[in-house]
Amino acid sequence: MYLSPRHAEIIQMAKDHGRVLVDDLATHFNVTPQTIRKDLNDLCDQRLLSRIHGGALFPSGIENMEYEARRKIAADEKEAIGRAAARLIPDNASLFINIGTTTEAVSKALLDHNGLMVITNNINVANRMRIYPSIEVVIAGGVVRGSDGGVVGEAAVDFIRQFKVDYAVIGASAIDHDGALLDFDFREVKVAQAIIANARHVILVSDQTKFERTAPVRIGHLSQVNTFITDRCDIPSVRKICQEAEVHLIETSPGGPIHDHFTGV
Repeated sequence: MYLSPRHAEIIQMAKDHGRVLVDDLATHFNVTPQTIRKDLNDLCDQRLLSRIHGGALFPSGIENMEYEARRKIAADEKEAIGRAAARLIPDNASLFINIGTTTEAVSKALLDHNGLMVITNNINVANRMRIYPSIEVVIAGGVVRGSDGGVVGEAAVDFIRQFKVDYAVIGASAIDHDGALLDFDFREVKVAQAIIANARHVILVSDQTKFERTAPVRIGHLSQVNTFITDRCDIPSVRKICQEAEVHLIETSPGGPIHDHFTGV
């Protein structure tokens, strides 16, 4: 398949960073946004990229993206989401932190807290938080995925079920417009389901690109969480679910004010 030099570079940028944005590409190539939109539409028609609002994603297909690529997607947005989640969690709380690059951003924002007991199946979270004497870290046993340091499997599920914690911080690989929370690995999903079932307050953290992705395995439904923190939610059906299920919706943008919608009132 022949690709023009600009198209080839766009593909490489999307592969390196997980996504590309129209305005950034227009500046980079010194062309108009309309030209870039046509480029992205052409590449999406060839199924080399997946279109999202304002840009395009490097497609995940039926497999999950490489960890480093996922970590780079919406990095600033994830940091803001992490800070917003950390503000909800008081000192001296017990909590689960699940697998995911956004949940890892929450763990980073929690490092100034005192008296936390953190139970996690994420080696990256455990490794970051273990050196802080004011935080007790408990890590689940089970099969360790080499790709991202996630601990999965029945042993991890059984371990999680021993606890009943104040908060759970969970992510999802995709959020369907009907509110389904989706992932790629059924072993990871079983751990996430156990986390949801054994926490008093469930916080879902996810940037808006997850509305544009799909995954084959169902974790649960948005109505099962207590708080949903995202950078932006432009999906009317998702907003309606939050309102009807009394899910506390928080929207935040990097460097900007937090838009806090308690949709149950």
